[in-house]
Amino acid sequence: MLVAFAAFAQEPCPPTPTYSPCNITFELTPEEAAPHANPYLSVELYAEIRSPRHKTFLMPAFWDGGRGFVIRVTPTDPGAWDYRLTSNIARFSGKAGQFTATDSGSPGFIRPANVHHWSYTEVLKPHLWMGDTCYLFATIDRAVFDQIVGARAGQKFNHIRGLVLGSHDEARRAFPSPDQPNPDHFRELDERVLAMNRKGIIADLILAGDRNQMAELFPTWQHRERYLRYLVARYSAMNITWQLVQEFEEYRNPRALLKEAGDVLKKMDPYQHPRTAHTVATSAPLLGDGWMDHILFQSSDDQLGAIESQLYAVPRINSEFAYEDSGGGRTHPHHVDADTFRKRLWNAAMNGQYPTFGNTGVYGGRTTPVDPKFLESPGARLMTQWFDFFSRTRYWELEPFFEVDGGRALALTGLEYIVYVEKPGPIELVTEKHSYQVYWFNPRSGELQKQKNDYKAERFTGEPPDQTGDWVLHLSRDGRKEGMLRSYKFESRPNLMQEVEQNPQRVPFEIVEPAAETLAAGQPVAFVVKLKRETRATRSMMYLWTGEATADGYGYRVLGTGAQGKFQIPPSTAERYPAVLNLRVTALNANGKAYAADRVYKLIR
Repeated sequence: MLVAFAAFAQEPCPPTPTYSPCNITFELTPEEAAPHANPYLSVELYAEIRSPRHKTFLMPAFWDGGRGFVIRVTPTDPGAWDYRLTSNIARFSGKAGQFTATDSGSPGFIRPANVHHWSYTEVLKPHLWMGDTCYLFATIDRAVFDQIVGARAGQKFNHIRGLVLGSHDEARRAFPSPDQPNPDHFRELDERVLAMNRKGIIADLILAGDRNQMAELFPTWQHRERYLRYLVARYSAMNITWQLVQEFEEYRNPRALLKEAGDVLKKMDPYQHPRTAHTVATSAPLLGDGWMDHILFQSSDDQLGAIESQLYAVPRINSEFAYEDSGGGRTHPHHVDADTFRKRLWNAAMNGQYPTFGNTGVYGGRTTPVDPKFLESPGARLMTQWFDFFSRTRYWELEPFFEVDGGRALALTGLEYIVYVEKPGPIELVTEKHSYQVYWFNPRSGELQKQKNDYKAERFTGEPPDQTGDWVLHLSRDGRKEGMLRSYKFESRPNLMQEVEQNPQRVPFEIVEPAAETLAAGQPVAFVVKLKRETRATRSMMYLWTGEATADGYGYRVLGTGAQGKFQIPPSTAERYPAVLNLRVTALNANGKAYAADRVYKLIR
């Protein structure tokens, strides 16, 4: 859409629906353009925009090739929107304009809500995040892109993540030099993000690839800041999230670089779209820097997922718990068959994580072409069945639940309980005493069976309908849930985070190995913990081993999980050697109680 005013333009814009991008376009005259050999670098143009509710924000313009500039804004409220320009182009500076927004009924963008979940900005409506991966969505053939988006929308996916700049080779065409974007690349990307949005799909934008790409493409902070401002100007008016870089651990001094970049997005994005970074394990080490509002995982390790769910009060997305090996080319250990994929999907859900799918024929790896023939895969069908199942629940209030034997559980205590039984056998579950409808869901087929008799007691015992594979037990107070949707608040009860027990006298385990005082980065290191006392609570323990060279401020790295094994400390854990390494073991007992124990070592190379 075009918004124009008499001093600059062609036609006034018709009324714009809320949560629809609206472009205010500008054209420099040849005389105005003459002093600006690189308009991206030297032309300054901003609009101070005021909503009908008198909320104001500053939106930069972006260079759109030639002598053209665009200020792109999404009205969030119906009514009259005013703006005033600031520019180093004298003809624009100080000028004012207005456009009108109409109510579209949109629920808005998404935001973190209720500790670990998501809602929309306009209404307290929950968002059930289910993502897909197509790293090359910005650069693949347009017909293939349209086919992917159409298929994924039909399969109920509501996120697709991908690289803004394409592959490493393609990135140099998108940005031939640090201060020279290719407008053609970004105009096409505009259309693709809007095409996803029209299908109800949010674009999860990865702003740079792995292997230190952002720092190499944009070698100074000024280069990176201009790049980020450019992306905010082009895409913050669309339905997106920000995933700063791919596998941040592969960057040099990543924490400082990402804090700078994250702070820019937090400051400049008027819509405050969700922000995080991609990872080789977990992006939680960056959380304390204040710019990030949700955690990404690339791990099928349930001990990592379960323990971090008890440590951090933000939503968690598992973007690579597994990729389905569709036959398009298996190149990594986490490319697995459909059965393994399904089990990892449901275990990630029991960790309280929202899933992002990947299919080896579609995700766009370095050596695997994107082929739409793999879109209708068994894994995509399993994801749709997962989505349909959780759509029946109060998923935005479910949290990991530990009073269960024979499976792994989520619950909204006293209302509904969900138990994933990976290996069929007896189940015992402690519940509040109410009358519950009993369902058995077959995650292999998507079939839901309702048990004839309701359950009413305080300890459910039972077995799946058969022993042929994994099952999901669902105890639900259906009538109560329906009533809550009509009258209850978004959150029906407080969801409080526990305090991790660190008193050595109360921690039920001790670190036995490593016993040496000096550890070598990059070398195998044996690790062992030993229980100091055995109780019913310690009958089942999860352990997470992390290491941090605190003086360099890089944040911790996940080293291993379990009671014993071997890990290698990445040399990138520290910048300066020898270093002081703080080794932490965080544990979760059978009741979900979290403990932590620390030990300090000298780290050498």
